[in-house]
Amino acid sequence: MKEKVKRLYALQLREGGIAEDVFHFLPADEQAMLEEKGGRNFLRPEFRKLIKVVLTGGVFDIIHIGHVFTLNEAKKLGDVLVVAVAGDVHIENKKRKPIHSQEYRAAVVEFLKPVDVALLGKAKPRDLLEFVGPDVIVYGYDQEPFMRPNGVEVVKLQRSVDADRFKTSRIIEELGV
Repeated sequence: MKEKVKRLYALQLREGGIAEDVFHFLPADEQAMLEEKGGRNFLRPEFRKLIKVVLTGGVFDIIHIGHVFTLNEAKKLGDVLVVAVAGDVHIENKKRKPIHSQEYRAAVVEFLKPVDVALLGKAKPRDLLEFVGPDVIVYGYDQEPFMRPNGVEVVKLQRSVDADRFKTSRIIEELGV
């Protein structure tokens, strides 16, 4: 049952709700786990409560072992790991141009083993927070917790993998990009 709930939850996140044309192909027991809202289908609250959703985020412009370590640690804290991939504007605000587009970075992140769903970050992080409805938010060792919503556990990881060596800014500098 839990695996079905996880799969349906991931599908609803990827699609912004499960469309009717997909809903009709689901087995009857899975259809019964969903409710219609605004022309799309979403997990009923009693089923959503069966899984623990973890949300984390980052830029992920050049994937390195530090990212993989952080994602693995985050995945240990729940059943479904959702990763918000920061927009290009966020990178430009850090005084550099992105190497890869946000869409490309999200596609790569979703292929990483611990990740269940990678979503494009939004200009207003609270919009993504409301959409995902996480039980846990994980921040990496070098991230400042900027959202602490009521009822959501906030975890700031203390460990990293050789942070001086595996940092995107350092890799870019070494590559001369």
